[in-house]
Parts: sequence; structure tokens; C-alpha cells
Amino acid sequence: MTGKQTLLQNLPADLDIKRLPRHIAVIMDGNGRWAKRQGLPRIIGHHRGVDTLKNLLRCCRDWGIQALTAYAFSTENWGRPSEEVDFLLTLFERVLHQELQEMILENVRIQFVGNLLALPRSLQSEIQRAMEATALNQGIRFTVATNYGGRQEIIQACQAIAREVQSGRLQPEEITEALFADHLYTAGVCDPDLLIRTSGEMRLSNFLLWQMAYGELYVTETLWPDFDRQSLYQALVDYQHRERRFGRV
Repeated sequence: MTGKQTLLQNLPADLDIKRLPRHIAVIMDGNGRWAKRQGLPRIIGHHRGVDTLKNLLRCCRDWGIQALTAYAFSTENWGRPSEEVDFLLTLFERVLHQELQEMILENVRIQFVGNLLALPRSLQSEIQRAMEATALNQGIRFTVATNYGGRQEIIQACQAIAREVQSGRLQPEEITEALFADHLYTAGVCDPDLLIRTSGEMRLSNFLLWQMAYGELYVTETLWPDFDRQSLYQALVDYQHRERRFGRV
């Protein structure tokens, strides 16, 4: 079966293939609250959240979404209890190791963005291995924001550009939006058309501040572990009913 046939078979009939977002970003909120409601430890919620992300990635692939970016660990998350931080970083490493071969087979190109040098060395090694192993894949582009902060990203871009100006390689009047975007962690990836946030929180939480200038926001009360294909379908229906004017009339 060809990729085109698979896409037509799996995409819900009432979604317009020509009006799908190219790039979806997700703030995966509510793992801990989901576990608490189930009377379970928070770590179980994080385990369930990983399964949700894997299923969402495959759904986006099946439905023809070109890119998915997930907010996995923010620069502010270091402020959580050390036991939870250690568990999350270990979970990232274990899942990445276990799922890499599957991602290669499914033609996923994975990249990580954020201040990766602050992560444990063993996790850095797994990240580098995964990015190198999938670098030539032509399927969905899966970006994982890890130790990521939008303000931090903008500051490091400004610093890099300032060094180029200081060295004489760049003139201030040559600084454009496109040049600035090329200095962000997400260089080479189109801006998100749609950002989905679960658990009902109405804020960006320092995520993709530059890239979301004209992205559509969709907030659902659903907690992340319960976000499934039907939830994504509802988000896409809502998205396709919007008129994106980009400041024009």
C-alpha cells in the first residue's frame, strides 16, 4: 500500500486534506493531575504521557502532517522535585533508546532543541545517536523541545547575531526576520500552524515565543494522557473552521 493510499484511508472524511496544518506543536500538560485522579503516582502519568505522544506522532504521520513539535522539558522544569526531574530525564533516555529502531523503520526524522549541553551526558549521547540515525529520513519531522525556553532561545539568537556584527561579518541593516529565524534552535523547520495545549491552561509557558507569532491556539480541558486520535480530530476540525488572515482584512 502506498503512502498516499494509507493517508486517504486513515484521514477522517470530513477533514480537508488541503487545509491541514503543516506543523503542529503540543504542550503536553496534565500528566500529574491525570495520575492523581486515578489514585496513582505521578510517574505513572508520565509513562502514560509517553504512550500518548507515540500515538499522536503516528496519527500525524498517517494524516499527512509534516511536522510535530512536543514540549517535553522546559528550562523551568528543573524547579520540580529532584526525584521527578531525575525520573523524567531517565525516562527520556530509556524511551529514546527503545524507540529509535522503530522511528528509523517508520521514516521519522527526529531532532532535539533546547540547551542540550545541560542534560546528563548519557542522555546527550542517546540524543546525538538518534538525530544522526534519522537525519536522512524523509517522513514526518519530530522535534522534541528538551531543556527548552523561548526567552532563552531568543537571547542566544541575539548573542549569536551580535557576535557576527561585532566581527564584521554582518551589518545591522542586514538583520531580517528570516536571518533571525535562522539563528533559532528551530532553524529549518516551518513555524507551527497550530499549537495544542491540554489540561485547559491558557498560556504559552515560554514555548516557541517567536515561532507562534501567527500560529493558531487550541486549548482543551482533556489531560494529556487522555489525548487520543479523536481529540486530535476535534482540534483539526476547529482549526479548519478558522480564517487565518495574518493581519490582513
